[in-house]
Amino acid sequence: MSGGYRDYWDFFTQDALKTGSVLYSKLAAGIGADEEMRALAGRVRPGQPHANLILAAVHFLLLRGAEHPLKRFYPSVGGTVSAADEDPFPDFRDFVERHREAVTRMIETRVTNTNEIGRSALLHAGFRAIAGEAEAPLGLIEIGPSAGLNLIWDRYGVDYGGAVRVGESAPLVIACELRGDKRPPTGPAPRVASRVGLELNPVDLSDADDRDWLRALIWPDQAARLTRLDRAIALFATEKPQIRAGDALALLPDALAALPRDAAPVVYHTIAVYQFSTEMREALESILTIGGLRRPVWRLSFEFDGSLYVLSIIRYRDGTREETKLAHCHPHGTWMEWM
Repeated sequence: MSGGYRDYWDFFTQDALKTGSVLYSKLAAGIGADEEMRALAGRVRPGQPHANLILAAVHFLLLRGAEHPLKRFYPSVGGTVSAADEDPFPDFRDFVERHREAVTRMIETRVTNTNEIGRSALLHAGFRAIAGEAEAPLGLIEIGPSAGLNLIWDRYGVDYGGAVRVGESAPLVIACELRGDKRPPTGPAPRVASRVGLELNPVDLSDADDRDWLRALIWPDQAARLTRLDRAIALFATEKPQIRAGDALALLPDALAALPRDAAPVVYHTIAVYQFSTEMREALESILTIGGLRRPVWRLSFEFDGSLYVLSIIRYRDGTREETKLAHCHPHGTWMEWM
């Protein structure tokens, strides 16, 4: 066992606990200490996170009705036993052994195209900040939109707590706690000239397997997220923004060129480019820098910087790059500390 693999499972164990899942923290610790389970989780496609795939594969089967004592720990399927009171890993391991073929198939073929609706609470603030600078309608291009549920971010309202709300009459309102003493922009919703997603592995919400896989990626002891996802899926059926299938980096130059001339180009992504190699990250920078030679291009990035999840604006203009960190945030949009 290399130190890197041990460090990965230690990191996921701690991160799951910090982001609110005792269940996944306990399971990650168990997998990390079990050579056979680590090896199974390691059969993912290149660039895919081991923990998310094995955990989602098990959750998928439970959501589909698999019967096993492990269900006791999963509130999403009626479980009432807390992982804080009893170790769930022995039951988890037994479940995987009993369903090894199905679990292995999903680990080897599926990807972590999570579509976390809570991040739209962060997008609301970020797009308002950009609109204040650009003073033009936004031409939106999302990298890695999964099913596209955050492409319709402006169809959701946000309750930041207290008197700080936007779009509170929307059919779905997301709760996001504000931390610190600064407040994000909350004026009128930015005008959107166009929107498109670029997705290597699009999720077909009309396909039951794809839809249930999206649900399986939600952590089972965070029921509010699952309810919110189901409501957003229903809302999306009336919207259906365009999603182009393929390599985002190959599609991006044409997508930028096709934006309306009176629109401010905005490329955005939420915890997606962590799957990019160093070469892919460099290629993304190059595309946006070149795009910024023709007209200013904004990038709204919500990614993990090695210690925190950070919402940032990056501006590309006349060959220059300028970055402003807007906020530190919970990865699921549960809270935001505006800077």
